[in-house]
Amino acid sequence: MQNDTPRTNFQNSSSESNIVKPLGDPNCPHCGGIGYVRYDVPLGHEKFGKIESCVCRAKDMADGARSRLFALSNLDRLSHLRFENFKASGNEKAKFMTPQEKENLHKAFEACEEFSRLLAGWVLLEGGYGCGKTHLAAAIANDAVSRGVPTLFITVPDLLDSLRFAYADPETTFEQRFDEIRSADLLILDDFGTQNATAWAQEKLFQIINYRYINKLATVITTNLMLDEIEGRIRSRLQDDEFVKYVKISAPDYRRPEETSNPGISMLSLPEMKAMTFEKFQMREDEIGKEAITTTITEKQDKFGNKYKDKEITRVKVTKEDVKTLHEAFGAAAHFAEEPHGWLVLLGQSFCGKTHLASAIGNYRIGLGGQALLVEVSALLDYLRQTFRPSSEVPFDRRFHEIRTTPLLILDDLKESGASSVWAEDKLYSVLNYRYNAHLPTVITSTMRADAFALSYSNLWNKLLDPTMSQILVIDMPPYRRVMKANRPSPHKKK
Repeated sequence: MQNDTPRTNFQNSSSESNIVKPLGDPNCPHCGGIGYVRYDVPLGHEKFGKIESCVCRAKDMADGARSRLFALSNLDRLSHLRFENFKASGNEKAKFMTPQEKENLHKAFEACEEFSRLLAGWVLLEGGYGCGKTHLAAAIANDAVSRGVPTLFITVPDLLDSLRFAYADPETTFEQRFDEIRSADLLILDDFGTQNATAWAQEKLFQIINYRYINKLATVITTNLMLDEIEGRIRSRLQDDEFVKYVKISAPDYRRPEETSNPGISMLSLPEMKAMTFEKFQMREDEIGKEAITTTITEKQDKFGNKYKDKEITRVKVTKEDVKTLHEAFGAAAHFAEEPHGWLVLLGQSFCGKTHLASAIGNYRIGLGGQALLVEVSALLDYLRQTFRPSSEVPFDRRFHEIRTTPLLILDDLKESGASSVWAEDKLYSVLNYRYNAHLPTVITSTMRADAFALSYSNLWNKLLDPTMSQILVIDMPPYRRVMKANRPSPHKKK
């Protein structure tokens, strides 16, 4: 290495204001205190004609870079977010937080703590608003800064603004700012996906992420997007399982503990549904031989083609065969709960025990640390429609994806075709068809008879007839609640 840069000629002056402090070490054998060197290399070499900082300034340069990164990070306002005060079990006031959501949050905490110790590879934190992503990311940043690691913690919109402002910054150039960001020892990109997705922004983000991916630089990304919503080139790198630790946080919003978790419509968190377990299910054998009143509602047409509902009240006597259908449904539900594969369809009139068995399946899976979503079909469709409101924080595509890919979906009270709009029925069929083709465990309850089900959902029904994929059971029992009410003794009658 040769220093071809001429030394600065200092003029003698008695005034201290004219004394120029050397940038480098005056005793440096390479630069002699100037602080810059020029390499003696042949024409065509990448360093030919370039002036670079001398090695004697390495510490000062590193300190300066660390200070600039810290200033960009604004970590002062996030200095309170540390691992020590992160509540890995969630908000203790959370009303609907399930055991698996608590376990999921604790695993996310452990994964981030481990990454903070090693600072190797990448971590992708995905989750809804207020689930703890930013706290964990800031805790990693604060821990790294305390150890002297050059760290940049920044939201993606702020990062892009910082690059734009660098074009007009007199103290730096765009190239210098861009290089400092992409080569930081630790880069934490918060709120990935909230940026203005211009072509320029997408390209700069890709360049940063691709550079860090190629050079294996420690990186943390937080997002509330699904992987499918992320630009293809970036998504491809984030899906490298050997290099990227993907942590999906399902915990509810810590700031709103009274609300249900995401997707937030499961009825299994309600007290009445929690009580519906296999242990509390009654086989109703004591009703054999007793008379019960049933009400059948059918839709008819008058001579003018107008539809109307007609009620028909009948008296039936409960037989052993009727109770046997309940036993068979119970056995099938219990087996499904142990090994949820394929589909289980429970048909029968209202209050015959279908919803209890469906809830028992969901409660059993949750008790084992699994995931289950039980929702009434009409409520599910309303829930999807709400995403089109201007006040909705989550787009339709995300909600739709969450529902159709949930590990165990239990749809209660599927009604005949025509009960909802064409849009609603189309979305419902899309959910069911996707889950069937993806072999995702699904439970359906309905008051429809088998022939009505086949007419309303012929394509789905034909698939459900495959015994290797699904099981259809009909509970031929009168309403449970009405039977119990009819058999209640009169207060004036002696026992």
